[in-house]
Amino acid sequence: METRELAVVASSFVGFQLLFSVASPRLSSTITPGYRQLPPPKLTEWNSRLVSTVHALVVGLFCLYILWFDDKVNANPVWGDPSLVKLNVAITCGYLLYDLVLLACNWSTMGDSFFVCHHLAALYAYGYVLTRGVLPYFANFRLISELSTPFVNQRWFFDALKYPRSHRMVVINGVVMAVVFFLVRIAVMPSYWASVFATFGTPDFERLGLGAQVAWITSCIALDILNTVWMYKIARGCYKVLTRSGGRKVTDGAEASSSSDRKHINNHTD
Repeated sequence: METRELAVVASSFVGFQLLFSVASPRLSSTITPGYRQLPPPKLTEWNSRLVSTVHALVVGLFCLYILWFDDKVNANPVWGDPSLVKLNVAITCGYLLYDLVLLACNWSTMGDSFFVCHHLAALYAYGYVLTRGVLPYFANFRLISELSTPFVNQRWFFDALKYPRSHRMVVINGVVMAVVFFLVRIAVMPSYWASVFATFGTPDFERLGLGAQVAWITSCIALDILNTVWMYKIARGCYKVLTRSGGRKVTDGAEASSSSDRKHINNHTD
């Protein structure tokens, strides 16, 4: 890994930590009066999810820029110039390391072995991008899925503030979340896998070596299976909310709802 990428990883780690501990509490308490009424565990998760949203927006929009304007990466998806992709991946690695430390420090309230495994697997896969500069197009394509994260986090924010599921803003966010999740994680699968299969048997693919090939293909299969399961649960939850809302007036207040007290271990499930 080059010095520049190491510096970006370290800088993003520190930046996300400062956002969590300093910027998020000040910004949230100013914008959202209900923030200070939350219990300490929810305050911690609130700040964590705000950091997650910022990371997702930065990385996701950067991914779109690379996809549209980085001709060298698009021309050679396996060995194209990885400079911009490595920068984006380094930001994500800094975020993943920060999140692992946060989980470890708050394990009793936020600990989740699933997310630890997910983060470690992602760091392992992205390590190939940072150290060898391989698969820049595919690494970038995968990170576009982060664009669905802000809507998932926003649903949790509404839930933490005890907005009922029938509230107009909750319903709108839920529908948009389902649509965006489908577009960036499900609808792109055929195009993504067509590009993957097109590399099989080529000299560029053979140059990767078995280790990189296995890490790439197996991680993609696992992620797509997981995304499909999440999409099913999101669609089912969206359908339930829409059908309930259709049977009664959608409220504009923020009354408490019994479903608001449910703990969302998995960000993408209903």
